[in-house]
Amino acid sequence: MKILLTAFEPFNGRDINPSQLILEKIEAPEGVALIKELLPVEFNATTEILKGLLKQHQPDVVISLGQAGNRPEISVERVAVNLDNCRSSNGEKITPDNAGDAPVDQVIVEGAPQAYFTNLPVWDMVKAIQETGVPAAVSYTAGTYVCNHVMYTVLHEVATNYPKMKAGFIHVPFLPEQNPEKGYVMEFNDMIKGIQAILECFENNP
Repeated sequence: MKILLTAFEPFNGRDINPSQLILEKIEAPEGVALIKELLPVEFNATTEILKGLLKQHQPDVVISLGQAGNRPEISVERVAVNLDNCRSSNGEKITPDNAGDAPVDQVIVEGAPQAYFTNLPVWDMVKAIQETGVPAAVSYTAGTYVCNHVMYTVLHEVATNYPKMKAGFIHVPFLPEQNPEKGYVMEFNDMIKGIQAILECFENNP
């Protein structure tokens, strides 16, 4: 079993991204070849990087990690939409990516489906996390920022070029030191336990 695990560098002026720290710390379960790749928080760059990684490694499973600071639990994403959008939901703020690009309501792949559903066993993954004592839930929105872009890009590649490959996206909350004024945080050790449990869902699983 070969798993490609991706994460993101810090963005939006922060100096920490918990997904990057998880990527550095996480260990491969027995029977799993774990390929780790850190992605830039850039719409355009990630597209070609991901295509190259899939072609080079031909993984059985692709799991991408990202940060969602407005959530209290680990979120297993169900769907990605064919839309890049940096505008906040109230329309008042635009957050460029780390390359300075700030698409608004831009299609990711012209002529492609409006959305893709992950083909990962989301309920089994949530249950595996919860059994470690870490809060987890299925999410039905990966947003419209670079996290969604990555999820959609990979699932589009899977649908068009790699029919046996499985792929999906996982969001983790802020660390306590990132967001001390709110309750939407999670200890790093709990994040590690949760993501480790997800990887172990595929242990020795052809």
